[in-house]
Amino acid sequence: MLNWTARAGCWRPPGLAALLGLEDDLVVVAEAASGPEALAMARAHRPDVAVLDLQMPGADGVSVATSLGRELPECHCMIVTGHGRPGHLKRALAVGVRGFVPKTVSAQRLAEIIRTVYAGGRYVDPELAADAISAGDSPLTAREAEVLELAADGAPIAGIAERAALSQGTVRNYLSSAVSKVGAENRHTAVRLARERGWV
Repeated sequence: MLNWTARAGCWRPPGLAALLGLEDDLVVVAEAASGPEALAMARAHRPDVAVLDLQMPGADGVSVATSLGRELPECHCMIVTGHGRPGHLKRALAVGVRGFVPKTVSAQRLAEIIRTVYAGGRYVDPELAADAISAGDSPLTAREAEVLELAADGAPIAGIAERAALSQGTVRNYLSSAVSKVGAENRHTAVRLARERGWV
């Protein structure tokens, strides 16, 4: 039997997990409401395939997939997303995610993709893949992306510096560089644009 874990409340239409449970060869072993809970459930149930929402409270699907890749390498991960931002797809593939699909996928099609991933194959939604190819790579360095992400909630320079363990001057330099590379007029716009493109 094929076991997999899914985030509760992320499916459209509602009840998709129940519909998948009707498949003869699929068993839904657990559902989770957050990234940390998904990790805990995966450790407890050791699914063959983990179906993760890209946007989960506490940790996004790519971060959870990264942890599962280290802790449970036999568990194949898939990402289900409501928005196919190119940077997210590239990050997901870089950490070994084997499936990347929109939430609009039907239960029947999702079941087929789960079987493909379980068998060692890959599946990336063609439209999401085309968007990722056309978008190009992020111009931000890892440090610039990190500092820009820390600025997302409107934190002051001093707060960002403390959280990133950097000097305030270094934080200003990283933010200035990130704003310039993204082509924004300020850091708030830069955060929005970088998120839209999946760079942070």
